[in-house]
Amino acid sequence: MVSFFVSFLTSALLTLLIIKHDRLQRPALDSDFGGVQKVHVHDVARLGGLPIFLAILVGALVGSWRVPGLGLWFGPLLACSVPAFGGGLVEDFTGRVSASRRLLLTMLAAAVAWYWLDARLLRLDLPGVALDMSFWWLSLPITVLAVAGIANAVNIIDGFNGLASMVCICMLISLAYVAAQVGDVFILVAALSVAGATAGFLIWNYPAGLIFLGDGGAYLIGFLLGELALCLVMRHAEISTWYAVLLLLYPAFETLFSVYRRLFIKGRSPAVPDGIHLHGLIFRRIVQWAVGPRDAKNLLRQNSLTSPYLWLLSGMAVLPATIFWRSTPILIGFSALFVISYVWLYGRIVRFKSPKWLMLRKRDKTR
Repeated sequence: MVSFFVSFLTSALLTLLIIKHDRLQRPALDSDFGGVQKVHVHDVARLGGLPIFLAILVGALVGSWRVPGLGLWFGPLLACSVPAFGGGLVEDFTGRVSASRRLLLTMLAAAVAWYWLDARLLRLDLPGVALDMSFWWLSLPITVLAVAGIANAVNIIDGFNGLASMVCICMLISLAYVAAQVGDVFILVAALSVAGATAGFLIWNYPAGLIFLGDGGAYLIGFLLGELALCLVMRHAEISTWYAVLLLLYPAFETLFSVYRRLFIKGRSPAVPDGIHLHGLIFRRIVQWAVGPRDAKNLLRQNSLTSPYLWLLSGMAVLPATIFWRSTPILIGFSALFVISYVWLYGRIVRFKSPKWLMLRKRDKTR
């Protein structure tokens, strides 16, 4: 827990430093209020990834001092994350790094980790059998696509204050818990360091939205989350690979469903952004109508009320993954249940038939 608190305090203080100094914010202000995925009405710095990275680095140094040998693994892991983090951070400053280039940089980072850290997908557990995926020509592309896909998925769900960061914190704490169960001190300390750094950012991002995670932060956390989940599962045969699948299923399925929706239903390129992700629908069709007109005060309230819906949805995957991390059949069952629940919920909301238990009580505008 020392690594968590060190990373938390470092991240919180560095994030506050950026918020308080206009010169630090100015190069990366998000002032595009008209985009299809924009739900803010004032300039906000997209620099949350920078204090998070520095805080993780401090946490790694403290952890290496307390746990002999940790730095020999954690240091290279952070080094591998630099292409993914750097591409996102440059995009935050310049707005000139396309989504495809950021994805390629993240794939490069995953490929380097595959070679340098042996962070490789080598098996897929099925009931009663494990499929061998140790051939390099199979392991390399699947590993790269999986890790880069998770990093991109975290960026996709980063649409509202506290949404992506809280979801990732819960996943990282789950990784730390399972790592503790199997005695993997390296993964335990690394997961707590990343969770602490993300939590230090979160206190300034939610609910007030004083700073945004940005592409740098989203790709950094997503990459480290994917790598830690992969390493934990591959290093311990008693952990089912479906633990990682179920744990990361919310952002992963959100991405896959978005690709399907845009490509096969709308006939558009999957890279073209739109405003009808599940979190966007919950915002517009469940939260927004109950709060009031689109002024700055109400928009902030609507923003902060949207994220808890998705925290709970993600919890439907994270909680059973954490409890049943050994049992492949149960994990597969919960994965199927999550997918069915997601598609059902999306279909109800998009057809203006949102379940009544999701609806907020409409605010009295006469007060």
